[in-house]
Amino acid sequence: QVQLVESGGGLVQAGGSLRLSCAASGSLFSINVMGWYRQAPGNQRELVATISSGDSTNYADSVKGRFTISRDNAKNTVYLQMNRLKPEDTAVYYCNYRGHGPVVVYDYWGQGTQVTVYS
Repeated sequence: QVQLVESGGGLVQAGGSLRLSCAASGSLFSINVMGWYRQAPGNQRELVATISSGDSTNYADSVKGRFTISRDNAKNTVYLQMNRLKPEDTAVYYCNYRGHGPVVVYDYWGQGTQVTVYS
């Protein structure tokens, strides 16, 4: 099992910044991808950004140039720096840990942290 603890959500004015953190613990995998997804009311959960254990990154088009994902492997922690926030970024943000076993891929989710951007 992998446990994920998120922090850093909150209320911010449009144009402002927030930084999300997610620390993973437990039975971790050497090959893994950590990332952030978000879900706004009435919408499906969508990818925001991911980063692999090899530091390859992937971003949703809507956040490119504004958000930066990074990780500290020594702390098993992933960060999402969110700049120039917009009201449409308002959502619950979920941390995801995808561990690649020899045969099976395992998905774990954090409890979610609310990000609210007001204009």
